[in-house]
Amino acid sequence: MLIPTHQEVAGASLVHMLVATTRAPDETAPGEMFSGERGATLSFAEITVSIPPDAYRKVGEVQWPEGDTANPMQSFTTVEARILSESAALAEFDRRIAKTPRRQALVFVHGYNTRFAEAVYRFAQIAHDSAAPVLPVLFTWPSRGKLLQYGYDHESANYSRDSLEAVLQALSRDPNVGEVSILAHSMGNWVTLEALRQMAIRNRGLPPKIKNVMLAAPDVDFDVFRRQIRAMGVRPSLFTLFVSRDDEALAVSKRVWGDKPRLGAVDPNAEPYRDVLAQDDIQVVDLTDVSSGGGDALGHTKFAEAPAVVRSIGARLATGQTLSDGQAGVGEKIGLVAAGAASTVGAAAGAAVATPFAIVDPRTRENLSEHFENVGERAGDTLEHGASVLRQPTP
Repeated sequence: MLIPTHQEVAGASLVHMLVATTRAPDETAPGEMFSGERGATLSFAEITVSIPPDAYRKVGEVQWPEGDTANPMQSFTTVEARILSESAALAEFDRRIAKTPRRQALVFVHGYNTRFAEAVYRFAQIAHDSAAPVLPVLFTWPSRGKLLQYGYDHESANYSRDSLEAVLQALSRDPNVGEVSILAHSMGNWVTLEALRQMAIRNRGLPPKIKNVMLAAPDVDFDVFRRQIRAMGVRPSLFTLFVSRDDEALAVSKRVWGDKPRLGAVDPNAEPYRDVLAQDDIQVVDLTDVSSGGGDALGHTKFAEAPAVVRSIGARLATGQTLSDGQAGVGEKIGLVAAGAASTVGAAAGAAVATPFAIVDPRTRENLSEHFENVGERAGDTLEHGASVLRQPTP
């Protein structure tokens, strides 16, 4: 997906983004750029994505390219993609931020089970569909892009928190930057909250340039979140939490983590959540009743795929208005992302957790057979039979 075409077509939209990543560079195949392994240092890149004309797509959808030659009128394509040095990345950032309204940067931190190219195209879709007047900055950490690698991804998130803090510190100290907004999804919320916690402790508070922190369906233990947020010294209206109680992926995560509630799936009107969120000045948008795109079978990408939601995020960034303003509309009728967490506790347990997802996730079906081979000969024979069942057409 990331092999540059160097072509622009009439009617298509271009999204220019800068990338900071803790992934290891990957030169083994054209168009990969970065793998799911952990890099020794922070790396940088700039990528331009072409998005088909609005007449050929729906808001909230990523038209993934198919075949060897993608049609830019029908699918996302990569126009330019190159790796930058740190100094070149900073110079390019300063050049672009100077031309951005309110000199505002939007940092997106993706969730688990996300390959590099997927993070790029998803953020391009969000940036375009939100119509937010911001400079897109993607922070991408080493996810292997496999459902059964949840444990590896979680530790990679821990591995990356210092680097995300360094990026946020640099943006906050850059005199060319006016505002910094953050949108985190799924496990990306863990990276984000840990980075902000470290920053607040180090700086004795969060930088005033950080104006918005949007937590989309966070796969974070609610009790842990309480400790994190209080260590920061929250300012009113800084944090917006998007919850969705019908997120099946977070429901699985809750069971895996000892039946402890996940932050992205709490009922904000029930105790103790209501009082805790009010005391910590956390604004809440409940997206439980919102329907996302047809590709979101588990209900965990509402923040990106539901047109009303992604447009409302853009409106907030453009005007500074709160999403949960109490009026009939945005605050009561939209609800956001739920990012899945199916933890793998041992090989066989991981397979058991992932099986319900495989029914609706074709890529999971591909990964299951590979995973089953590592369980053991006897168990492997049994689980291979299970994998063969999953390959059958579902009613």
